[in-house]
Amino acid sequence: MMPRDTNHLGSIFGGHILSLIDQAAGYEARRNASKKFVTKVMREVEFIAPVFVGDFVSFYTETTRVGNTSVTISVDVVALRGADCVTEEQVTTAEVVMVAVDEKGKPVAVK
Repeated sequence: MMPRDTNHLGSIFGGHILSLIDQAAGYEARRNASKKFVTKVMREVEFIAPVFVGDFVSFYTETTRVGNTSVTISVDVVALRGADCVTEEQVTTAEVVMVAVDEKGKPVAVK
């Protein structure tokens, strides 16, 4: 994480983390089908611990449900921190629902 992404307290903006969660969920959705996906909802986003400048952040995704037009994805966010970057801490979790859409933005079947 870089200094440009920090708030006045020195931790990374929650909105920046949300954006990265959204991207990670989008990649996971594409693993289910070669469709265009848009975010319908982010549920149960829980900020467990702050992310700091210098942390290496990983986003672990898992598809938990595939519906007719939507895919539900669990995202766990983990930071590696410290001078040696071996201290691992879960910092955020979220559930994201992505919807498959056509070129006009209308929902389409995932499969």
